[in-house]
Amino acid sequence: MDDVDQARRNLGRLAAGGAVAALALSAQPARACQGNMERAMGSLHEALASLREATPNKGGRRERAMELIRQAPPQVQAGIEWADEHGGR
Repeated sequence: MDDVDQARRNLGRLAAGGAVAALALSAQPARACQGNMERAMGSLHEALASLREATPNKGGRRERAMELIRQAPPQVQAGIEWADEHGGR
């Protein structure tokens, strides 16, 4: 087998591999860009850290705020997942 035939076979294998990879990727649901939601998640973590460092003499408001912030990340994550499943942003 000469070099030209070998190159053609290699090119054919490469093309077939690329087609298989493209099919595999297309079978995966596209992940929507969620930059704002991901930044919001980071902001929630920062807010909780700040509240933890704050003095507790706030009439229970600091603790209540911490409780509410702890509830928010699962909702943000659920929104990200919903958008991923429905092609949203």
